[in-house]
Amino acid sequence: MAGHQPVYVEALAVRDGKIVAAGSKAQALKAAGRGARQIDLKGATLLPGFIDAHSHMLNYADSLVQANLNPPPVGGVRSIADIISEVGRLKVSMKAGDGVLLVGQGYDPDQLAEKRHPTAEELDMAFPNNPVLLMHASGHMLVANTAAMKIAGIDASTKDPEGGAIIRKPGTTEPQGLFQETAMHPFIPQVQAPRPLDENLVLIKRALGHYAANGYTTAAEHLVMPDKMPLLQAAADRGILTIDVEALPAYLMADQLVGTGKIRWGELKNGLKWAGLKLATDGSPQGKTAYLTKPYLTPVPGCKTDCRGFPNIPQDELNRLFVLAYRNGVQLYSHCNGDASIDMMIAAHRFAEKDLGIVDFNRRTVIIHSQIMRPDQLVAYKSLGLLPSFFTNHVFYWGDVHLANLGAERAAYISPMASAMKAGIKATNHTDATVTPVDPMFLAWTAVNRTTRSGQVLGPDERVTPYQALKAMTLNAAYEYFEETSKGSLETGKTADLVLLDHNPLKVAPDAIKTIRVVETVKSGRSVFKAP
Repeated sequence: MAGHQPVYVEALAVRDGKIVAAGSKAQALKAAGRGARQIDLKGATLLPGFIDAHSHMLNYADSLVQANLNPPPVGGVRSIADIISEVGRLKVSMKAGDGVLLVGQGYDPDQLAEKRHPTAEELDMAFPNNPVLLMHASGHMLVANTAAMKIAGIDASTKDPEGGAIIRKPGTTEPQGLFQETAMHPFIPQVQAPRPLDENLVLIKRALGHYAANGYTTAAEHLVMPDKMPLLQAAADRGILTIDVEALPAYLMADQLVGTGKIRWGELKNGLKWAGLKLATDGSPQGKTAYLTKPYLTPVPGCKTDCRGFPNIPQDELNRLFVLAYRNGVQLYSHCNGDASIDMMIAAHRFAEKDLGIVDFNRRTVIIHSQIMRPDQLVAYKSLGLLPSFFTNHVFYWGDVHLANLGAERAAYISPMASAMKAGIKATNHTDATVTPVDPMFLAWTAVNRTTRSGQVLGPDERVTPYQALKAMTLNAAYEYFEETSKGSLETGKTADLVLLDHNPLKVAPDAIKTIRVVETVKSGRSVFKAP
């Protein structure tokens, strides 16, 4: 994975967690020395370990004790009745009495028979004595029942917060149950209610085991809330992190963390690195809260005219955060789905460099998702040194929805990875788990094929080669984290982070890439997963 074209070697030698040779078998034997253990791959394919460019590992850990509300092929939910049934199963499995919070994750109204969000009334009827929260598949909205709203202190008199929306019952100010973007914040204390440390550490260990089973040697936790920072640090200090974790504290803590000396940015220790600060400038394209320059083409809940979504953060505040981070050498990552929010990011970058009087093409500010883009914005990325981390899984899971919401021209250009790579931009690709599953081979498949649920090819010009798809999850992802000298390719001197696959993604039919399975994952020369 070191160059622009595939290069194969016969053998690899590893000693003390590092690659000491990559070349012929004779070279590897010489570098390994006497007594080295020889492993025959028996026709399997060895690659650098996959690097997670963006996901929410702690959310995945929490999801292990929540109801799975995903539609097929991830889950089995096809209707609101199915949602009620899955939450009911969770209540039984938890042996939850009255007053105990029930949380479900992953519902998608576009895949429900009713083609709408559940309501508080429907949840109240099924669970009159329990607070219930249903997390939308995007993670950018939720549905709460009356009991959960009461705990959060929300009623008909509650105003919409800046950067968020409370959807009301028609003709009233009474909340219908749907809360978008920053309107979700009052519910966070319920979702992240304290759990015994040992229980949390067990969940983290299980989560990282799942990432390793899918070939990841570096995982991402890209929105660490205040109460989760000590948890991650405890996991690192206790040796729980079997693979590396790139962690991004939420921008809500920027003034407490940036330039204060409270944490050491960019330092990998015991598997944990506080890689940078996480911003969020808009919402979800399928949820129609992503901020666009042109309106959505289908009805938007809570909006009547010029429905273009909305920013989560004002431009002035975004500018201030850019200056703060750049002044203190802290890398920035921001969730950006719509082209209007991408415009905000580009403007904030330019503002900060002008304000500080320093032009630096190596800041590696990452614009996460970069989905509903315009070609001129890729030109700006290239000229300013901004990095896109794309989300090609959206093409499969919501491509048909984007065609309806955005029209063919905008939908075809979502996650324009081929154009970015052609321009020489080191683009990455991610699953955004728990939004889509932790499955790098499916991610590569979506990048190569760009096939929707209905079988349409969405944006054929933006399909990449299998090698480019792998590059986005290996060496380019290492570059995103300033780790290209230690990770991302099988080269002498680099960390021995390896994944063994049962087939070569470059030599199977493009449609078969998603069927490839992980045989073994090796972190720093030590096996952390081996398939049965």
